[in-house]
Amino acid sequence: MKVVLQHLTKIFPSRNKKDKNAEVVAVNDFNLEIPDGKLIGLLGPSGCGKSTTLFMISGLQAPSSGSIFFGEDDVTKLAPENRGIGLVFQNYALYPHLTVQQNILFPLQNLKGENRLSKEEMLKRANEVAKLVQIDEYMNRKPSELSGGQQQRVAIARALVKMPRVLLLDEPLSNLDARLRLQTREEIRRIQRDTKITTIFVTHDQEEAMSISDYIVVMKLGVIMQTGKPQWVYDDPANLFVAKFLGTPPINVFTGRVEGEKLYIGEEEVLDVAGAEDQEVYVGIRPEGFVLDRKGKLTCAVSGIDVMGRDISVVSTSASSLNPVVRSIISADEMENITGDTVKFNLKQHKVFLFNKETESRVYFGRQVAAHEEMVARMKEEGQFFSSHEGPLPKEMVEKAEEPAQEKKGMAAKIKGLFAKKKSESAPEAEAKPEDETSQSEGE
Repeated sequence: MKVVLQHLTKIFPSRNKKDKNAEVVAVNDFNLEIPDGKLIGLLGPSGCGKSTTLFMISGLQAPSSGSIFFGEDDVTKLAPENRGIGLVFQNYALYPHLTVQQNILFPLQNLKGENRLSKEEMLKRANEVAKLVQIDEYMNRKPSELSGGQQQRVAIARALVKMPRVLLLDEPLSNLDARLRLQTREEIRRIQRDTKITTIFVTHDQEEAMSISDYIVVMKLGVIMQTGKPQWVYDDPANLFVAKFLGTPPINVFTGRVEGEKLYIGEEEVLDVAGAEDQEVYVGIRPEGFVLDRKGKLTCAVSGIDVMGRDISVVSTSASSLNPVVRSIISADEMENITGDTVKFNLKQHKVFLFNKETESRVYFGRQVAAHEEMVARMKEEGQFFSSHEGPLPKEMVEKAEEPAQEKKGMAAKIKGLFAKKKSESAPEAEAKPEDETSQSEGE
């Protein structure tokens, strides 16, 4: 089932009684086409609007404007139970007093009219999905008798048993430990491939999204920052936010400048950047983009070496780096070549990204121009269209997003002041405390 979102916007009204116009734009003019049978990852930090987008697709929240289509059907105003969706929440939401089988059967037992199934058909379908998610041997157990991973599979089975047109997963792995998370995400990918149900997966974990998604949608403050296949987005970030959000260890960011098609970091000329105009830039260098060379063009001060087995991570510093430290991943065989207090690197051109210092949008140079055009063409062939946000987010959006936090901080300060005042009124002897004792007490 193809899902199309057109100009989808969600605005929450202001809770500030003094300023009725201080509304919060959770999702802003969201346009996306999700191909039939694909798994799409909505990825971004907390507060970026990914769960709100999912809840609008499910029908749990009504959009302020825009449209939602399942295939050719406009479902924007359709009730959730009539959309043909399966929804899996972060906290499983299983009925503790029912067995696994009863939990899976529950959605089928609530079907009415022509959709109503016989008892035999319901049991058959429940057993089929239980086998699919590999929990068929636990059908008579209660949720409390299952592990976290098994409970999540029950939740997925309950969503699948209705044969939904679209499967929606809202951070389904957040409550699992690291090993279970890895195992369960592999299971989700296997189930999706077996069923070929269009699936939308919400997560803030970039490793999760990149490992199982056909396409990812990177979001920030309700805006799509970039879409594409996970590896393409990693290799060709459209702006500074995407470059910084994807990658472990994170990308190294330096301040630099382009002069005469040469890139300078500090006073060092580090790379040829043919086609790039003279300007101040941010320079993003992936950790794997460094080549250790005693005659290298970029100099850093060595802080330490993290041994990782096959590779090592050289930890260094640079006056031009925006990161506290610079991390460079090189082969462990090169460790003996690191001597002294400084280290020199050459740079791999395809692992170096330039961003305009004012707009934070990508500055392409050299072979990167042709590589980007090829990627856009390949996306078009696959029915996808390259989408990215040019430049920083509108300032007013950032300010509005920060308002609730500032308001909360201000309220906390007021409450703290009231308690302090009440305490001083009930204990007048505290005023007689020596000044140094009072300040020490307040510091604690």
